[in-house]
Amino acid sequence: MSADHRASHRTPLSMAESEKHNWQFAARFRRNAFGWRSQPAIRRVREAVAEIRKVRRRDPVLAAEGAVLFLEKVSPALEHVDSSSGAIGAAVNRSIEDLVPLIAAAPADITRRSVWIERLWEAYAADAIPYIETLGDFWGELCMNHELASAWADALIDGLRRSWEHRGSGHYFQGTMVCLSSLLAARRYQGLLELLEEAPFVWWEYRRWGVKALAAMGKAEEAIAYAEASRGSNDNPARIARACEEILLSVGRSDEAYQRYAITASRSTSHLATYRAIVPKYPAKAPEEILRDLIRSTPGEEGRWFAAAKEAGLLELAIEVAGLSPTDPRTLTRAARDFRDKNPAFAIEAGLAALRWLGEGYGYEITGVDVWAAYSQTIEAALRLGRRDEIRARIREMVLGSGFVADMLAREIGIDARQGAAKKS
Repeated sequence: MSADHRASHRTPLSMAESEKHNWQFAARFRRNAFGWRSQPAIRRVREAVAEIRKVRRRDPVLAAEGAVLFLEKVSPALEHVDSSSGAIGAAVNRSIEDLVPLIAAAPADITRRSVWIERLWEAYAADAIPYIETLGDFWGELCMNHELASAWADALIDGLRRSWEHRGSGHYFQGTMVCLSSLLAARRYQGLLELLEEAPFVWWEYRRWGVKALAAMGKAEEAIAYAEASRGSNDNPARIARACEEILLSVGRSDEAYQRYAITASRSTSHLATYRAIVPKYPAKAPEEILRDLIRSTPGEEGRWFAAAKEAGLLELAIEVAGLSPTDPRTLTRAARDFRDKNPAFAIEAGLAALRWLGEGYGYEITGVDVWAAYSQTIEAALRLGRRDEIRARIREMVLGSGFVADMLAREIGIDARQGAAKKS
């Protein structure tokens, strides 16, 4: 913002009160305080957030002061930390997500809040690595006041326009997200949409603000159409689908949201996590219906949904998918162990599936320990039902000719190398 505007809002109260309080994290977050290892830094970040949240219980304004102080200090303190794994960046992003609502909700007057925002802007502008760049997305939330948000938008909008005029020059204006977030928070929706038309290219990171503006105006259809028109070759389709899904859910069109966007919007790091993400959003849908839709969405990978089916209590479906395509043998073995006593019939089938896929060469860095674990859990479950001999015979027939697995179990199930070789040939 302009120097005059900053001067008109400065007050010594915020910094003075923060300095009076003995924040334990402050001494730990000196510039270049950490070496290259990320784990100690991650631990300190978590401790700082915990300390601030504890203070919030008795003094939310002081806690907001501490949050601002932390965000000022965190990036300079982490300059030498190895960020190649992404772990420290993820930890800082989580801290921002935790602390922004805390700052936003603090019962502070506009003068105090203006000082907080100025301090955060200085830290944001000096963020060289960067670590706190996502703070720009929350700027309007931090302002908490339409007039303050509008003032920030006005202070930055000309700089943003000038940066967009240099098409193809590689010039990037650091206040871009701050400006767009502030326009949205100021409820200057039409101005935001008009500004986005000046962007040098279609990019979701810009246009998502237009989607939010249209949704805030009650124009769900236009918002979804705007989002769909924002797809670019480098954009993550899950983010666009998630925005569209949220709009449809917010206006009560859950069936449409499910059919069009649920799976893409909820796709996560694992199949189980994807299932878990969808279920609470669609309470009217039966878990089995959701799971079967997910299974159909990944032909040839049905076995990867075994854990989700097991968690949902759909044990027959779990065994069904484990037989359709390769399934992690260790996951199957753990299921056999966990259900050995409470549902031995399911444990048997899970253990047999584990041995089948082990015999076909699936699994990561498999050893004899894995083979014996699958076999022993299967037999233990069979003993509970008095089916030991039957299951041993099934295993013998299954693993004949499987090489490594047959060799490991040969003496136990009564086969020899000649039998295995004959079967394999």
